[in-house]
Amino acid sequence: MDLNVPAPEHLAHMIEGIKSKLRVATAASIKAEHFSLDHYADIKDLYDLVMGKERFSISEIEALCDELKHLKG
Repeated sequence: MDLNVPAPEHLAHMIEGIKSKLRVATAASIKAEHFSLDHYADIKDLYDLVMGKERFSISEIEALCDELKHLKG
């Protein structure tokens, strides 16, 4: 899977990966269909950041979730 190529299935993969890695209580409310391919590059950057880090502080998780909320729509 080449995540550098914008596609709905790649977007869904990245959103699920972010949710899984962050293990947030609100994960059920985060769905791939809430995100547009218009924000693909931003979501890819967020995905790369999340996947590249082993642990997150509570404030980092909150900031990442806020960024996801910003990218919805």
